[in-house]
Amino acid sequence: MPIRIPENLPAAAILQRESIFVMSEHRAHSQDIRPLNIAILNLMPTKVETETQLLRLLSNSPLQIEVDLLKTETYASKNTAEEHLLEFYRPVSQVIGNCYDGLIVTGAPVELMDYEEVDYWEELKTVFDWADEHIYSILSICWGAQAALYHYYGIPKFKLDSKLSGVYEHRVLEKSNKITRGFDDRFFVPHSRHTSIHREEILRRPSLRILAESNEAGVYLTASEDLRRVFVTGHSEYDSGTLRYEYERDQARGLNPDIPANYFQGDDPANEPMVKWRSHANLLFSNWLNYAVYQETPFDIDRIGCRG
Repeated sequence: MPIRIPENLPAAAILQRESIFVMSEHRAHSQDIRPLNIAILNLMPTKVETETQLLRLLSNSPLQIEVDLLKTETYASKNTAEEHLLEFYRPVSQVIGNCYDGLIVTGAPVELMDYEEVDYWEELKTVFDWADEHIYSILSICWGAQAALYHYYGIPKFKLDSKLSGVYEHRVLEKSNKITRGFDDRFFVPHSRHTSIHREEILRRPSLRILAESNEAGVYLTASEDLRRVFVTGHSEYDSGTLRYEYERDQARGLNPDIPANYFQGDDPANEPMVKWRSHANLLFSNWLNYAVYQETPFDIDRIGCRG
């Protein structure tokens, strides 16, 4: 089934060129089914690229999905045209009180700041609290995952000696979990971050499960036992060229970045990247949509209630 998005959203044309079934809002209204309602709080500076990456993965499912793109009001994006934000994004304050089947919170380039120093931290706390009562399952990514673990469980982050950038091998720790169903024993995921979390901190919280991790990148996939909170520390949604863009951007800024590990063929930036995480990314998102959201969320979306 298709993903339902505005016809003039830039992502629509990109996804249609990739033969991904995108349904117009007009056609979706004529179908007598209830789509999954998914909200995306996009905190990344490259909003158009990030929304396209996430919509591509959400579309790889037999479910019809209706998406709302959300933005913070306590911080104005400097990298995305105001016209795009006004046309396609809704302020968080407009949806607080609404119910959604799922919420995705992206990463953000603020990880070296204390949480309380982030301009929109209080607003993000409100989002996390709203999710507890109005959203069936929340999937948070990279800094968003670290922020959610801190807010819900008091788990702190720590600064790495150098930026973790590259594509790393991971292993499944709980093969019987619904989120990891179908995962290969070893799979690859891109990471791009300056901070991490200690696995011991997660293990101290009995309601959390570590589902997958990496020797180099640490804990990757964590979830509450009921799968209503899923935390992903990597960037499985990244396109083939995203790490290259970040590497070249940091070079232009004079930051002397390390070459992203296990990314360019032969570890040579003159060569093309070798994509080896796409199948995992699609399976992760389809498992979350199917097992954590669709199979569990009530048909009457207004019946989504508080967690116990």
